[in-house]
Amino acid sequence: MNYQLHEISKKSLNKGKNGILKLVFGRTGILLICLLVQCLLLFGGLQILAQYVHLFFGGYLIFGFLIFTLIINRTDNPAFQLSWTALVLLLPVFGGLLYLYVEVQPGTKYMKARLKEIDQKTAGCITGKKEVMEELAEKEGRVAQLAAYVGRMGAFPVYKNTKVTYFPSGEAKFEALIRELSQAQKYIFMEYFILAQGYMWDTVFKILKAKVEEGVEVRVMYDGMNELSNLPHNFPDYLRGHGIQCKVFSPIYPVISTHYNNRDHRKIVVIDGITAFTGGVNLADEYINRKERFGHWKDAAVMLQGEAVESFTVMFLKMWGTSGSLDPMAGYLRQGEQRRKADDGEGGFVLPYATSPFGSERVAERVYIEILNGARNYVHIMTPYLVPGYELLRAMIYAARRGVDVKLLLPYIPDKKYAFALAHTYYAQLMEAGIRIYEYTPGFVHSKVFVSDDRVAVVGAINLDYRSLYLNYECAVFLYECDEILKIEDDFRLTLPKCRLVTPFDVRHDKLCRVAAGKLLRTVAPLM
Repeated sequence: MNYQLHEISKKSLNKGKNGILKLVFGRTGILLICLLVQCLLLFGGLQILAQYVHLFFGGYLIFGFLIFTLIINRTDNPAFQLSWTALVLLLPVFGGLLYLYVEVQPGTKYMKARLKEIDQKTAGCITGKKEVMEELAEKEGRVAQLAAYVGRMGAFPVYKNTKVTYFPSGEAKFEALIRELSQAQKYIFMEYFILAQGYMWDTVFKILKAKVEEGVEVRVMYDGMNELSNLPHNFPDYLRGHGIQCKVFSPIYPVISTHYNNRDHRKIVVIDGITAFTGGVNLADEYINRKERFGHWKDAAVMLQGEAVESFTVMFLKMWGTSGSLDPMAGYLRQGEQRRKADDGEGGFVLPYATSPFGSERVAERVYIEILNGARNYVHIMTPYLVPGYELLRAMIYAARRGVDVKLLLPYIPDKKYAFALAHTYYAQLMEAGIRIYEYTPGFVHSKVFVSDDRVAVVGAINLDYRSLYLNYECAVFLYECDEILKIEDDFRLTLPKCRLVTPFDVRHDKLCRVAAGKLLRTVAPLM
């Protein structure tokens, strides 16, 4: 028995050593070392320049004033202005030079220009029905105005004739995903933030290979951050070898660039233009609790079948077109046989939408704020992260103070300690306004859900933090008067007994190190 334990320990130790050696001498380790060297050279160079600028006091003052003028004239969230101003005041020349370096990044400018070009080429490829907007306006003018706003900002119309299915867990979504993938006849599009090898991916991959042999077009796209930890660099070639088209969004190269700060955080599956999935569930085993990372993983997703699927088809093809040629949309949209499930749709209104880090309009944040401002009875929210901007924070507080039941459901076991510390800095202010905060004691909440008044809901990939609302590419679906909204609210209510209600006593006696870290991080939270 002792010998067996010794052998197991020895194997575990060797495995750990091999993992460390692979990290240090593999592509990820080399890439990280290259980035670290460049960071040191960049910061060292900026420090040297800063010393020379200090020799000319007048020029130093003019330089600082010009940088401050650039920052104060930004058209985005004032929190970004405040964070950059604090950095420039703390490290005047260094902060100013760093700001200029960030602003002139060619990768970011290229992506912005490319997306603008794609938007121009695809303008009008999907259009909403006038009668649907008129019906929505008759039912609820405020929601119709929101739909018109989303349509103007992102060219995503509101639909009917769409069946909605809500999944309160990753396991439920995975079961439906396997079923729908197995029925694919023409094409499968998959876009994920995280794709990791394991049971979940192996099961999906087996189906994708079989579908390719049947003549189904299969495309897989995932975020480049996966190459640092989840997938080998040659993974796209491996998929292509099995007939699967594959692209990596913004792959990480050993070159410093703020372009890497804008990640593809979307989770999209489109099957034959008939069925689409979105939500918080990625393609990795922890999302279906096959692998435990932070206790029990609570997630949510939604499946659409019918006309609204075409918006997700466009989202995918536009993102796919950011690297390489843009596919003609017509061949994938509104084919007659793609409407065969639309007749089963319910009477509610469905509005899919996507966001990008470019432009002054922040559609994701505006949708959340509008739900809070329009609520009459309750707004219930599930989110893994709570780092709201000023407007969103005030909307939550205002809703609570005018008598709306506002509840927040957050993780008890966090995946990122710094995000957890940041979230705790908002607890006292929110609770003082009457908002009740719950923490999911079995583990980690990854759901991104808003539900209000049994009539309105949002399910998607969008967290309540600056990264989701301002820096990443995101997607979600807004629902109005759909039957599944009641199931979303049931999921929230059924989850509450598994949570602890955070009290003022808990806030007052929070860990000093977490409180201090959270308050310090608030100064740079918009830039993280």
